[in-house]
Amino acid sequence: MPSFAGETVQKSTSTPQINEGAGESNPLSFCNGLFTFDAQERLRWEIRENNYDFNDAVKALTDDNWFLQRFRIGLLIKPTSWLKIYAQGQDSREIDSDRPDFPGVMGAEGDDAFDLRQGYIEIGNTKEFPLTLKVGRQILSYGDERLIGAFDWNNIGRTFDAAKLRWEDKKWSLDAFAASVVVPTRGKYNQSDFANGTETDRGQVLSGLYFTTTALPFQTTDLYALHLYENQNPKYLPTALGDTSFATFGLRVKSTPGYFAAAPAPVPSDGKSAADGKSAPPPAPKKPVGLDYEGEFAFQTGKVRGLDLTAWAVHAGTGYTFDCPWLPRFGIAYNYATGDRDPADGNIETFQNLFPTNHKFYGQMDVFAWQNMHDLEVSVKAQPLKSVSLKAEYHAFWLASTDDVWYRANGVTAVRPLTAAARNASNYAGSEVDFTAQWNVTKNVSFEAGYSHFFAGSYLKDTGAHDDADFGYIQTTISF
Repeated sequence: MPSFAGETVQKSTSTPQINEGAGESNPLSFCNGLFTFDAQERLRWEIRENNYDFNDAVKALTDDNWFLQRFRIGLLIKPTSWLKIYAQGQDSREIDSDRPDFPGVMGAEGDDAFDLRQGYIEIGNTKEFPLTLKVGRQILSYGDERLIGAFDWNNIGRTFDAAKLRWEDKKWSLDAFAASVVVPTRGKYNQSDFANGTETDRGQVLSGLYFTTTALPFQTTDLYALHLYENQNPKYLPTALGDTSFATFGLRVKSTPGYFAAAPAPVPSDGKSAADGKSAPPPAPKKPVGLDYEGEFAFQTGKVRGLDLTAWAVHAGTGYTFDCPWLPRFGIAYNYATGDRDPADGNIETFQNLFPTNHKFYGQMDVFAWQNMHDLEVSVKAQPLKSVSLKAEYHAFWLASTDDVWYRANGVTAVRPLTAAARNASNYAGSEVDFTAQWNVTKNVSFEAGYSHFFAGSYLKDTGAHDDADFGYIQTTISF
């Protein structure tokens, strides 16, 4: 994916590192890198059928097709090596949709007229001193974004008003931050609870420590402690029993790409002496082939709306990439997150998914979050050309507890209400197949397309309409 001048991604993430600053080759960089512009235009066409009600007999407003258009433009000012000032605006639109064009209403991504997406000051230069400070509206992206991410699949995405200190050494880094998520509001300036601009009276503060290290050369290891506080004022949630204040403790590991690949063949000697090592050619880099693995475990404790919380979640996956044409990779993964076993006992056991990018993990149709779920995944990837990648996935889903609801990818909306029939239903939700293809035409232009089908399971049959669902999309992105 093309980079943007002002976006930075933590080195602990799986997202490709995004370069900041300017070089002479950048046509949008001026005055020897003092000013660098970036721009992106993205257009996606989607079609969805039964994604929300699983009912062929009803033509719902969400059974439709529409366009999602998004434009971003940013400016990075770098007067010295230790000071960066960045601002980025964004305009996003939902076009030709039957559902209301208000963000979040009936699953709509909605309209959000030109607004401030990012705006921050960053002080420090890790080449001279390991500590940096970044204050303002910014992206927070940690690990694989299972708990905190930019949610860039969404047409509006996610940013935070935050203050972040980062200490970066050669083999490890530590972030300390406090943040509040920016709430998209149609027709109004998007604000977070740091400024009480949304008038939700939540007083939301997400804070945390995130440590990552490559001290073990075969993997990246992350340790984190996160805390979420929300003041449940009756203006925000009239049925609230109390405040939300809970901690999330986690461990994440991810193998180094190509570490377990076979050693490259030695380069033939030119017959010269290499006693001092200067005439010997450098070893060839390892290909991203062979065995790979990843895992994450998170535990939560505290209070949610005044109720005691104890919950946990786990992800484990492995795969193998063959060193042959198309670089085929076969993988298997398992995801689990606790659900509540008794809605009347005054406790909560539903894992809180925080601010994730769920679209990347639990099926392209976004019918599951990392809470109250079992997900068994099998995948196949291939790269027929350097610029083309193909992927097929199969997911089988179960609810961890039928005494809790089936949560969609937003972690809030329930697929079915918690009725007596739902509590006595089978916990098998269904299965999903996803096919996606991506073509990076140039470093600035990419195309992507996908099709998904959801096979309704017995939980849906036991609770009402249970027809299969379909989803398809075509997307193009132009970035500079």
